Amino acid sequence: MVLKVYNTLSRKKEVFKPINKKEVKVYTCGPTVYWYQHIGNMRAYLFSDILKRVLLYDSYKVKHVINITDVGHLTSDADEGEDKIEKAAKKENKSAKEIADHYFSVFDEDLKKLNVLQPDVWSKATEHIKEQIELIKKLEKKGYTYETKDGIYFDTSKLKDYGKLGRIKIEKLEAGKRIAMGDKKNATDFALWKFSPENEKRQQEWDSPWGVGFPGWHIECSAMSMKYLGEHFDIHTGGEDHIQVHHTNEIAQSESATGKKFVNYWLHNAFLTKGGEKISKSKGGLYTISDLEEKGYDPISYRYFTFTAHYRRSLNFSLAALTDAQNSYERLKNIIKNIKDDKKSNKKYIKEFEDAINNDLDMPKAISVLWKLIRDNKAAGKIDTIKKMDSVFGLDLLKKESIPKDILELAKERDKLRKEKKWNESDKIREKLKKKGYVVEDNEKGFSVKKLS
Repeated sequence: MVLKVYNTLSRKKEVFKPINKKEVKVYTCGPTVYWYQHIGNMRAYLFSDILKRVLLYDSYKVKHVINITDVGHLTSDADEGEDKIEKAAKKENKSAKEIADHYFSVFDEDLKKLNVLQPDVWSKATEHIKEQIELIKKLEKKGYTYETKDGIYFDTSKLKDYGKLGRIKIEKLEAGKRIAMGDKKNATDFALWKFSPENEKRQQEWDSPWGVGFPGWHIECSAMSMKYLGEHFDIHTGGEDHIQVHHTNEIAQSESATGKKFVNYWLHNAFLTKGGEKISKSKGGLYTISDLEEKGYDPISYRYFTFTAHYRRSLNFSLAALTDAQNSYERLKNIIKNIKDDKKSNKKYIKEFEDAINNDLDMPKAISVLWKLIRDNKAAGKIDTIKKMDSVFGLDLLKKESIPKDILELAKERDKLRKEKKWNESDKIREKLKKKGYVVEDNEKGFSVKKLS
């Protein structure tokens, strides 16, 4: 099997060739844990999960790191404004650690609801301050840094190829338009270390060779990825919004410090949109996974929904579209539930599926192959083939549904009333069960409970 992926760095689809045949190393830009992650944010982790599952399917061993930004991400990507964690701590009257721990735990729970595989390493920025300081010292020694009144900055004019990931034309950037200049030498220069304000005591600050302060957002990912994956590794993933600034700056500081190529393949997912525009606070549509659950949607239905568009294409979200996806997903499971296992496999459909997933993770095509298989009345080996496919899909297609305890208790109560010939009472419970989405069927052994499709 030959895996091809679209590399943002080259703007081409390339054959994936790992640095080490025994293990693929992947770094995923994680969340800044100052608030709940909305469904647009979650698309990035579903994308990286599919990448990981495809690599595993292709028999690679994978070492996967996801960072947690719990300090240093300011309200402006231009190294200005308040630290998002500190701001949230003030607003909620909690410690910065309490804020970070709480929102990370919610995020982690959402990943589990979506069947996202856990990374090998969760890497928190606050636990890697030493590594970040050491990396800045290395850049300083090589002459890439300078000091301003508010911090230590990276001098992008020292690099001939700065901005190669985002194809940034530096000569066309006007100071004050992309970002405010302040004391910076160049509009594209960025903070490696920010000094704590003289008149303010931050909750999160550390001593450094340059003074008390905290790391810049970009240095965190470089230091942590290189600690766990090495100075040169295979794949870096993230949302397309990271291309122009965050990932561009990661490349600049990492390659300047090591003199090596940082990452071979840069993979980016497109935005979740609403009405054709990126989902944002100002545009609305910021549902969380819990919000969708409260509206009656299974989180796995949202996972299925994201497979309806290629990861590099924007995906327009609406509750109507999600309802369609949930109905389709439920139909799929109901059909599969009635397929008998003939203990065979189907090479034809497996080949079609593998061709799809290895062609830049083409999940819409892969889903269409699955539907084609289950509708093919002559196809053998359906169950084994579905099992193989679902190791990538992560949709629990063969998982037997468990009936909630409260539903079973109601069904038992109804059965008892029926045996006592209290028909009106038993019928009322039947209707109650129906409203909750379950049907009870009487049989020789007593009764059975099924979820309504």
